[in-house]
Amino acid sequence: MKLISLRAKTAAGAFAVTAAALLATAPPAQAATFNVSDNCDVPWITCSEGDLWLFYNSKDIAIQGGYYKSAFTTFYSNVSDHWGTSQYQGSTLSTYRYVFGNGGNGNGQYMKNNAASVQNCAEADNYRVYYSSGYGGTSQYFAKNGPYGDCNITDLISALKNNNASSHIA
Repeated sequence: MKLISLRAKTAAGAFAVTAAALLATAPPAQAATFNVSDNCDVPWITCSEGDLWLFYNSKDIAIQGGYYKSAFTTFYSNVSDHWGTSQYQGSTLSTYRYVFGNGGNGNGQYMKNNAASVQNCAEADNYRVYYSSGYGGTSQYFAKNGPYGDCNITDLISALKNNNASSHIA
């Protein structure tokens, strides 16, 4: 059995007390979570292109008589995870969750794996919606809007309906 000197024990004890005191006085990490229905509301995202709308309902329910009846989320850039995004800002972890907003059916619901239809209103950008986060798996292509500014709404294919996890400018 190895013997430890009294001096070594005292030094180890002093170190433990000092470390505990430092941990006890350190400010706690903060966390903040926000729900947004537009990725441009996330402070660290730069929105300069795109205009993709994802609807809670299928197209025949989402828009009726020229009015939106379904809640929707809008994206103006690539979104690698429809669940949301997080980033430390100082000692605070800020998390932004994407939800359906703007009133109507599904308002306030998380949008990842809940969208049924898509409308691409971008003038110059085509989009793809993917099954998996990080732009993986089955995808569906959505062409930019038409020459007359028409934003056609399209149902997601069965493999992606309520299984949408990311979207990317194509």
